[in-house]
Amino acid sequence: MIKFDFIKDYDFDFDMNELSKYEMTGWRRKCEDNLDDVYKLRDQVKSNSSVLVVIGIGGSFLGSKSINDMFSNYFKNDFEVIYAGYSLSSNYLSDLIDYLKDKDFSINVISKSGSTMEIKITYNVLKKLLIEKYGDNIKDRIIVTTGNEGFLMDEVNEFGFYKFPFPEDIGGRYSMFTYAHLFPLSFNIDIEEFIKGFNDGDNYIKEAYSYALNRYNLFNDKKYIENFVCFDEKYLMFMEWIKQLFGESEGKSGKGVFPVSTLFTRDLHSLGQFIQDGNKIMFETFIVVRDNKEVKHVNSTNNIVVDSVRSAHRQGGVESNMIEIDKLNLYDMGSLVKFFFYAAAFSAIKFGVNPFDQPGVEIYKSEIKKNL
Repeated sequence: MIKFDFIKDYDFDFDMNELSKYEMTGWRRKCEDNLDDVYKLRDQVKSNSSVLVVIGIGGSFLGSKSINDMFSNYFKNDFEVIYAGYSLSSNYLSDLIDYLKDKDFSINVISKSGSTMEIKITYNVLKKLLIEKYGDNIKDRIIVTTGNEGFLMDEVNEFGFYKFPFPEDIGGRYSMFTYAHLFPLSFNIDIEEFIKGFNDGDNYIKEAYSYALNRYNLFNDKKYIENFVCFDEKYLMFMEWIKQLFGESEGKSGKGVFPVSTLFTRDLHSLGQFIQDGNKIMFETFIVVRDNKEVKHVNSTNNIVVDSVRSAHRQGGVESNMIEIDKLNLYDMGSLVKFFFYAAAFSAIKFGVNPFDQPGVEIYKSEIKKNL
């Protein structure tokens, strides 16, 4: 069960036809993709590999990485999924190559455009390693998720790699429930339960609108920063996913709330002083899972800390929203993703910007291409 405790509750008075005016709203459909191919490819990879390397960046990896982290064991998992391609760190790539030399591995390379720079570079390096290990027999070790054109589509046509489609009417940051994320997630989680929760997430449209209005009105009250707070390291990447969702959706035309994230209690010992007593330019959104498995006395202490910190920060003039799940489960997380999709869209529209484009991102990409 998901519980919402917002700074203020607002009535739902949004005309849903407003959303229909925009392109890229395919995420509003129920997720009904045929999963037979997902399971078939998953079993194929498991039969010849002990590692799947997912090559993606931004919306092409943050979603599945966040859920994979959340539902994985910290130290041991049945099948290893490694995420790469999200930076141009030569140190990371070099270490990854060394690690994979003694592993049987396959690749899932993901890019809607099919030509993303970081993806292309990492893919070419790891494809070369595959050829060194297995010769030309790599057709069953590379799975491509992309649109209908670009470099990756050329690779599919030339080498016959299996291709998962990337819907034209869904942007990267709204693509959690497409093959781009469901395939890599299928190795370690029950994606059908996750999908069921997402499809039922429309039950939280009113709450998503109320949350969006809270954010908009806080911005107008000169609260320009939203601090997303979690209390378990497993949830940090989910905070990163949320930051992209809101940052790219509403950060345009000099508008939008700047999203940041913290892990408590860790960051209470570094940033807690500023949050409590510093410049009052922020508000917080606590995302809390109350029941965190074993070591019950530690979990009880953590829950006390959650409520105590929220109370202390409020006394210091930092208001907060609270989103609670009583126990971590895939169904509620699927619904929560849908909640955030709607909230980001409502919030951007309230700010008067298109929730589904990212013109500022294209500027830095053009500058890089010019200088390379």
